[in-house]
This record gives sequence, C-alpha cells and structure tokens, in this order.
Amino acid sequence: MSVTLTIKKSKVAILLLSRPEKHNAFNSEVIAELIKNIEYASTLDVRALVFKTEGKHFSAGADLAWMKSMADNNYEENVADSMELARLMNVLANCPHPTVCLVQGAAFGGALGLIACCDIAVATPDAKFCLSEVKLGLIPAVISPYVIRAIGERHARRYFLTAEVFDSEQALSMGLLHAISEDLSLSQAHFIDTILNNGPMAVKSAKSLINEVAGFAIDDSLIRHTAKRIAEIRVSAEGQEGLSAFFEKRKPTWQHDAEQ
Repeated sequence: MSVTLTIKKSKVAILLLSRPEKHNAFNSEVIAELIKNIEYASTLDVRALVFKTEGKHFSAGADLAWMKSMADNNYEENVADSMELARLMNVLANCPHPTVCLVQGAAFGGALGLIACCDIAVATPDAKFCLSEVKLGLIPAVISPYVIRAIGERHARRYFLTAEVFDSEQALSMGLLHAISEDLSLSQAHFIDTILNNGPMAVKSAKSLINEVAGFAIDDSLIRHTAKRIAEIRVSAEGQEGLSAFFEKRKPTWQHDAEQ
C-alpha cells in the first residue's frame, strides 16, 4: 500500500504517502487510496490530520506513465479519470478536521493542489515548487480552484503560464505556505499542539465558517448568519466550558484530554 493512515493517542491522524521510488507521484491507484483514507479519517473522532510524504521529495505530481496511458484513452475516459483527481482535491479541501501539510524537496504539478487544499502548509527552506503542466502541453485545470484561492489570480497568471520553478520564500510570500522550517517534525508539533489547545468543536466550526463566509457579499443575510453562528456556539456545552474555564482561571477539559 502506498498510503497509510495512523491514528495517534492524541487523536491526530497521520496520512502518509510512501512512494519514494516514484518521487511520490500519484496515479489512479494512489488517488483512490488517498480518497479512501481521507474520507475515513473525516468520519473519525480526531482533532487534526497531518498530510506528509516519505522520501527526498514531497511529490512530482502525476505519474508520467499513468499520464501516458491516459493519453491513449478517449475523451469520456479522460473526463472520468480527471473527476477522480477532482474528487481527491475536494475531499481534502473539505475534510472537517484541521489539516496540516508538510513539504520537503520538490512539489510539482498536481502536488501544489494537495498543498493548497490543506489548511496549514509548512515547507523546508530548500523546497522547490512548479506548476509545470504547460511544459507538457497541459494545464493545471483540476487543481486551479484551490491553487488560485491560495495564491491569488495575479500570481496564478504568472506561474500557470511560465511554469517557472519557485522557492519556499516565494511560496510563502504568495500564500501557498504559512511557514518555512528546517525541522518539519518540530513544525508539526508546534501546529498540532496549538490546535489541541483549542476547543475541538470550535476549531471545526471555525473551519466551516470560512467556507460559509469567504467570497460572499457582506449583506444582511451573511451578517445574520454569522450572528446565529456565534450565538449557537456560545450556548453549546463546549462554549460554556471554555468561558467558565477562562473566568475560573483553569484549563478547559479538552486541554486535559489532549495531555492524556
């Protein structure tokens, strides 16, 4: 199996893509495995999902042998195949748990879609990125909604068209990354510990809130919706516990649970 899912005692799920001999490139089998494991993790009582890969490089994107085989298929077969990649991006982007992506080495092509779909992304200083599709006479179509949302239209206009390789500093400045770290394990611990300090339901609600608010006009309907959301969570058991713990100067129960 190229994809494994491990659940830690801390209720953190680790999703590992291990295909280093192919630079973690993905084909139809890998895509199906990733979808299956992300969908399963989404049903579990976990606090976060960490996505990472094994080996020197994060991912070379689509497996070239797989892409060559797809070129021999007809249009309808190519649409069906591409829809599976689109489904992978969708299930990762809409995973209810906070997602943390750790990037090392090269991240090319579709790999940038995986990074953009995660809530938090960290890379090593020597990581390299490239939206390389046009070099092959292709386009980054399926990943485009997520990458453009992450880096913005203006940066997309440059890197979609030029297929230039860019470094971690540029990826950070564009918003593809949130941090650069010499030690991805330390960064993983930092972000996971920070998330575990927060209310589990509040974190999930905050994530869903972003999808409900981002890109929408600030009209009466949206204003009322946000007012309802904060009212609902204030009267929830977790909201009540959080406020009580603050005023009583003690740790909330979810922090005790995370320490066990």
